[in-house]
Amino acid sequence: MQLFEVYPLYDVEPVRAREVYLWDKHGVQYLDFYGGHAVISIGHSHPHYIQKLTEQLHRIGFYSNSVQIPLQKELALKLGEISGYNDYHLFLCNSGAEANENALKLASFHNGRKAVIAFSGAFHGRTSAAVAATDNPKIRAPLNANHEVIFLPLNDAAALQQLSQREDICAVIIEGIQGIAGIRLPEPQFLQQIQQFCEHSGALFILDEVQSGYGRSGKFFAHQYAGVRPDLITIAKGMGNGFPVAGLLINPQFKAAHGLLGTTFGGNHLACAAAVAVLDVIAQEELIANSAKIGGYLLQELNKLDKGMKEVRGRGLMIGIELEFPSEAIRKKLLFEHKIFTGSAHDPKTIRLLPPLTLAPAHADRFLESLVAVMKNS
Repeated sequence: MQLFEVYPLYDVEPVRAREVYLWDKHGVQYLDFYGGHAVISIGHSHPHYIQKLTEQLHRIGFYSNSVQIPLQKELALKLGEISGYNDYHLFLCNSGAEANENALKLASFHNGRKAVIAFSGAFHGRTSAAVAATDNPKIRAPLNANHEVIFLPLNDAAALQQLSQREDICAVIIEGIQGIAGIRLPEPQFLQQIQQFCEHSGALFILDEVQSGYGRSGKFFAHQYAGVRPDLITIAKGMGNGFPVAGLLINPQFKAAHGLLGTTFGGNHLACAAAVAVLDVIAQEELIANSAKIGGYLLQELNKLDKGMKEVRGRGLMIGIELEFPSEAIRKKLLFEHKIFTGSAHDPKTIRLLPPLTLAPAHADRFLESLVAVMKNS
């Protein structure tokens, strides 16, 4: 049997990782400025993370959600404290797509409506309702078209206002920062307008923080720059630092009911141990502040560059560099000549930077020097 190919693969085979570095099978060291799709939040192979998972594996690795799992409660308490959402409830699942799927489902249960508003450039996952709310027809099968989704331009308050009289809008879903679109930021005022729209129309406000959450933006959640308080918040990626875990933060207005939501693997012992370890390290090492500091420095320095540069966007350690030409050749030179991993976007001219939140000034300087050298010779 062979693998079903879904990604074009670089000819690099990482076999070991530590902090912000990867090593391939030949012993070559690489600097990780992509974090495996924004997943590596506290750095590779963090000792506290390894210890927590190892100790938990020696005790019990898995049992179903039909029994008491105290680690789930510990995770919920720590997450509420560090995020500022102490009064919300937590539903644990396995992936960002699953979190968004359940957010949309719970919203529909709550108000009995079907239509959803999403935005141009959106990516919310590859499951049924999540992919229907994703602005990429190439990955939306005919089956997914059963969902009614209205796509509006990002940051277009007038377009949103035109739907204010509709009584069938179930939810508005938006990313804290659009990742795959090329690091596109919703304006703070626009997020405030969405919240007002939802309050007046009875729709639910869903904030997808799968990629932009967990300190990546320089705040725990990117939407906190706007001072809004969504009804539902989805999390994943940096939550487990590589272990599959995701969640849905639920406003206390929602009444719990057995059977509405469910999961086999979500919230298992190992997943919770990983997620607790991540929150421990984020707090102890002040990684949210570090993300703001190093990200601010990178944005400042990148904005000084001019050759081949069109626009630099982002917050914290979630940065998009839009070039005046396709970025693939630049990314390959960074990888194969300078040994630095970076990310792509649906916009072929944009490079995405999503490094671990442990990034230090020396790492930022190495990237900047390498980018200048590559751009100079392109």
